[in-house]
Amino acid sequence: MTDRYLSVDEVAGLLGTSARFPRRLIEERRIRYVKVGRHVRIPQSAVDEYIAARTVQPIRLRCTGLRRVA
Repeated sequence: MTDRYLSVDEVAGLLGTSARFPRRLIEERRIRYVKVGRHVRIPQSAVDEYIAARTVQPIRLRCTGLRRVA
């Protein structure tokens, strides 16, 4: 299966940010990208990896059976 290559604006739309944020990720080399001439494209898999690496799982609290005193 081939990877889909996204423009900076498309990545910004997926992340719900302005185009400035993906450009900063590229500049700081925090996400994989491909340069095609003067254009920059980001593989869909790189966006998925970025999101997965920064996903925070919820904390499950243990039920101790103790009641809270108000």
